[in-house]
Amino acid sequence: MPQPSGVPADTLDDAVILPGLINTHTHLELTGLEGQVRHAEFASWVRELRGIKATRTPTHFLEAARRGLADCYAAGVTTVADTGDSGAVAVALAESGGSGVAYQEVFGPHPDQAEQSVAELQARVTQQRRLSTSRLQIGVSPHAPYTVSGRLFRLVADWARAERLPLAVHVAESPAELQFVLAGTGPFAAAWEARGIPLPQSCGMTPIQWLATHGVLSDKCLCIHVVQADRSDLSRLREAGAGVAHCPRSNAVHRHGAAPLAGLLAAGVRLGLGTDSVVSVERLDLLAEARAARELAALSAEAVLHLCTLGGAHALGIGDQTGSLVPGKWADCVAIRVPDDGRTIAERVLASSPGDVVKTYLGGKEVYRSL
Repeated sequence: MPQPSGVPADTLDDAVILPGLINTHTHLELTGLEGQVRHAEFASWVRELRGIKATRTPTHFLEAARRGLADCYAAGVTTVADTGDSGAVAVALAESGGSGVAYQEVFGPHPDQAEQSVAELQARVTQQRRLSTSRLQIGVSPHAPYTVSGRLFRLVADWARAERLPLAVHVAESPAELQFVLAGTGPFAAAWEARGIPLPQSCGMTPIQWLATHGVLSDKCLCIHVVQADRSDLSRLREAGAGVAHCPRSNAVHRHGAAPLAGLLAAGVRLGLGTDSVVSVERLDLLAEARAARELAALSAEAVLHLCTLGGAHALGIGDQTGSLVPGKWADCVAIRVPDDGRTIAERVLASSPGDVVKTYLGGKEVYRSL
């Protein structure tokens, strides 16, 4: 093709250009905490992580978010869906002209604290929405069924719907969570009872069903993990139009089990891949997630690359703006070095690592270049 005058050009030998990757679940404010949580049992792991976070300052969180975002660019990721309670990732995305959804977390297991929790959430989100751009959305995240009361779920869901805010929730992640919601037993139930918190009135319900009864599921909702889910749960997700962030390596590290990936795809649920935090996986490598997902559902290389790109964009509700390289979309792309070894291009891309990323562009602007 003829080159327009005054436009710089690069020759990238042995490289493939593809759409920028979409990471549908991160906790970038936790960057730097790799290897610091020692407990293996999940409920204890959660408590230990919360204790570590309590020692961090706003400056720590912002520095971590900036580093985490840079790591994403270096791995070919151009859009992130991040959940956190410090607000640091929204700032880091805004100051760098970044792309994604910053979900402000809210906690509150006791129903008596629901109104106060939602008022505090509204104040923080109102402040953060000043950072919104055409590429940066501010959302809300009632954290999980084991940290949020049914009343708080309802209040947050109703407010998010009224304000047209994207919503994300960790749900159906662990056997301990399923035990807690379905039967009111297990380590999470013991923790609530020790604090004098009444157990949720969810006996006999799955976590997905529990969310549905409180109006949480919608086409603006992103369900994170979705491991402990049955066929009726998949139908509920599809009927509500909810998206799912699948994090296979984190699920494996925590021994949560294998998510019903093939069933989610067969049900037509909007689905993308996420890395979760470095506390769980230690390296934000979305293509490693793709390789793990491929093994779970016997998918082709092309199919799992779709989950990293356009599938992830659809899961976040921005598939008409990014996720593929077509006229009219944001110019998000990544160049990955994949020397010819006789395999298909898709297979070579899937086998690559962040060290093979040559350049990453966000909206046509270079945000990463390998040395």
